[in-house]
Amino acid sequence: MPQTQASIALAAAALGLSAGLSPGPLLSLVLTQTLTHGPAEGVKVGLAPLITDAPIIIGAWLAVSAAHGAPTVLGLLSLAGACLLVRYGIECLQAPPPNAGKPDTAPKSLWRGVAANFTNPHPYLFWTTVGVPMLIEAARSGTAAVVTFLGVFYAAIVGAKSMAAVLAGRFRRFLGSRAYRLLMAVLGLSLFYFAFTFARDGLSLLGKA
Repeated sequence: MPQTQASIALAAAALGLSAGLSPGPLLSLVLTQTLTHGPAEGVKVGLAPLITDAPIIIGAWLAVSAAHGAPTVLGLLSLAGACLLVRYGIECLQAPPPNAGKPDTAPKSLWRGVAANFTNPHPYLFWTTVGVPMLIEAARSGTAAVVTFLGVFYAAIVGAKSMAAVLAGRFRRFLGSRAYRLLMAVLGLSLFYFAFTFARDGLSLLGKA
């Protein structure tokens, strides 16, 4: 059943915010560059997904499309996506405050972010098992739905990392505050919901094999 623009945007926002705020290599680099060189350098790191993700998405789309018409493969991919989302959800619930140390690093923030994201396995796993299947489902509602998903997702992930840079520069206490933990808990629970939908669809596909 085709999804509504609102549901597509909501899913993209939840996934983008969770990816943007979850502790990991890119967020750590956002914080270290911010604390060493200022918020503007942290924001540059947060722009890295806009550069790195296009070839990752294309490769994942080709891989998933090759499995079209093979319900067993698609079902296993859906279950893998559900497992990945559960893992991300648990990481959100258990997330410690990001490392706000101040190591001695050099500028070139954007390219540091690009290198960190290209060598991080999470974008490859995410787009193959979660992102591209969602894009394919959104495509059933038309090209506008795909544009909505990508636009909202990248606005959320880049916006979240930019917000982290600004907060790290101005309000360092936020990184260890209850507000951060509450936000991560809400995002974690939203990921569990999407994991449930992926698991349901995966089992349905396997039942048709």
